Amino acid sequence: MRLGKITLSGASIALLVIQLAVVSLIAAKYLHQRWSCPRVWTRTIVYDPEMVMRGRYLSEQLIVDGCKSTLPSAKEARMPRNVDGLPVGARFSVNAAQAVRFPATIKVEGNKLVALRIPDSENVQPMPPGSQMVAAWPGSSCENLRLETPVDFYIPEHAAIPSPLKAGQELWIEVTVPPKGPPRPIQLALKDAGAWRPLAFQ
Repeated sequence: MRLGKITLSGASIALLVIQLAVVSLIAAKYLHQRWSCPRVWTRTIVYDPEMVMRGRYLSEQLIVDGCKSTLPSAKEARMPRNVDGLPVGARFSVNAAQAVRFPATIKVEGNKLVALRIPDSENVQPMPPGSQMVAAWPGSSCENLRLETPVDFYIPEHAAIPSPLKAGQELWIEVTVPPKGPPRPIQLALKDAGAWRPLAFQ
């Protein structure tokens, strides 16, 4: 095949076909997982970086519920107690001088994104297959832990975003949770004083 002064060899065409096939297979896999894997809304912590090679995107840390997990050390969790000093309920807050990190499996339970710590895995390298690193910040409650690896949500170059958030506002993201790998973003919504507004970036 000859395009002006550019000649495409059979090897170049074959390589192009293979690359297109690989991209198509990945896209088909993600599309299948979007419809077949659990989906859930969760609150997110977001910032708005911009990279010349990647374009504009929101980098978001997802909030996960870790109340069914146990922290690596019992001393790092503060449990509510009754008048007799005995622990009450399953909730706890993080009682540590710095962030506590641990590998966990991520799943959807009760319409929440839930992190279940993998016991005795903190010093295992590489991390257990299918696990995600969770960060528990000092003073945070167990339902407000974070996935350490952020999720990138790409937006148009000139799209307006609600940042910084005003008092009473929360940014939420809908994600799919595949069997392996981090959650994958679908759409964003702004929760403002109880009102829910999906964000359509144009």
